[in-house]
Parts: sequence; structure tokens; C-alpha cells
Amino acid sequence: MTRILKRLSFWILVAAITSFALFPFYYAVLTSLRSGSDLFSVAYLPTKIDFSNYVAVFERQPFGRNILNSVIVAGAVVVLSLFLGLTAAYAFGRASFRGRKLLLLTILSVSMFPQVAVLSGMFELIRWLGLYNTLAGLVLANLMLTLPFTVWVLTTFMRELPREIEEAAFVDGATPWIIVRRVFLPLMMPAAVTTGLLAFIAAWNEFLFALTFTLTNEQRTVPVAIALMSGSSAYELPWGTIMAASVIVTLPLIVLVLLFQRKIVTGLTAGAVKG
Repeated sequence: MTRILKRLSFWILVAAITSFALFPFYYAVLTSLRSGSDLFSVAYLPTKIDFSNYVAVFERQPFGRNILNSVIVAGAVVVLSLFLGLTAAYAFGRASFRGRKLLLLTILSVSMFPQVAVLSGMFELIRWLGLYNTLAGLVLANLMLTLPFTVWVLTTFMRELPREIEEAAFVDGATPWIIVRRVFLPLMMPAAVTTGLLAFIAAWNEFLFALTFTLTNEQRTVPVAIALMSGSSAYELPWGTIMAASVIVTLPLIVLVLLFQRKIVTGLTAGAVKG
């Protein structure tokens, strides 16, 4: 009897946590399917389904262009973060040179500063490089957010790989770049997928840099485009359209997590236990 109560309590707790986590997204989907005065009524079950808000998202502004901007920026950030992170991890994890620990701690300390603390300096840098109101400027700014934890996490995994594999590759005449690309990268794929997905999510959801470093709607990413959907008063804000846009930009993240969930779990737990 006690065992049954424990299992029942466990599943009740799981159901409560799941409901608490999924309810905001469920209500956003529910709200996106309403229109008119129904938006301001409280209802937890759909009464009628109306896709007019999803159509209005793309009619009122170039939201398709905003999505494409987010895909380009997030994709470029992931590629550059993994490339620089893997090469830096090889240097930090396998090579010995003076100041290695200090440099690694310096890279990690960059992530400790809030965005607003570096906003003015980053703005001057982007303006000096001529990248203001360009997607390249957003990629450069987002690298400051994603590169430190990418380097740190991949360095941790790189240190745990057996040195015998690297030594055997050197005996066969492999160069360091070949070792990184053909030997270590397949072994570190779970860690690379995990850090790449985290970098993608960070770049996809980034708001402050995207708001500051873009000027025209054609160059904005989806978080800024959603935030700038406006009305003359709180009651005239296009809440249904905002919820529809939020659902649209959330779905790619859900799909990515579902596609790579096994590698994500492996990447998060691979360094936890040493065998």
C-alpha cells in the first residue's frame, strides 16, 4: 500500500510540474485562435477555432522576413560558435602553453557581464565596423553571448577524451585539424549538438542587441518584431496576433529539441560520470 501511494504521489507531482510548465504555451495557442471580444474572456477550452490571427501576422508586417532574419542570425551564430569553440577547446584541452588557465577563465568571465553593461561598447564597435542595421552585426553581438559557454563546455569534454586516440592519429600522419575534424568531432557530437542547440536558442530569443543594433523592420529578428506590434492603447494591442506570432516562433525550438533530444541528454550527462 505504501509503495502504491509513493508511486501515485510521484506521478501526481510529475503531472503538476508538467501542467505548470506547459500551461503558458497552451494558453498562448488558445488565445491565438480567438478574435474580437473573445480575447478578453477567460476560457480554458477552445470554443471555436479562428486562424485569422496567423494570417494577420504576415499581412501587417514582413514577418516572414523577420523569421528568415532570425534563422540566418541563429544559424550563423551556431556555425561560428561551434567552429571557434571546437578549435579553441582543442587548444585548451590538449595543448599546454603558458597562461592557458588564465585565458580560459577570462573567456568564462565574459559571460558574467549583463548585456546592458556591454551595450554601449558593443554599439560603438558595430558602428565603427559599419555593421549597424545589418545581420552581420547581430551575429557578431550574439557571439559574445554564445562563445564563452561553448568554449567552456567543449573544453571540458575535450579533456576527457583518451590521449591514446590522438597519439595514434599523429602516428598515422594526421594534422591537428584532421584530428579535430575526423577524430574528435564524431566523439564530441552529443556535446556539439547540445551546445549548438543552446547557442541557437540564445540567438533566436535575443532581444536587447537586436533592438539596439537594427533600425528598419526588414532587418529585425522575430523577438523585436513581436515586441513592436503596437496599438494606441492596451485594449487595442493585437493580442491575438502577438500570441499567434509567439506560437510560430516557438514551434521551431520545440521541433529541434524533439529531433535531437537523445543527443541532448547524452551531451548533458556524458561528462557527469567517469568510467
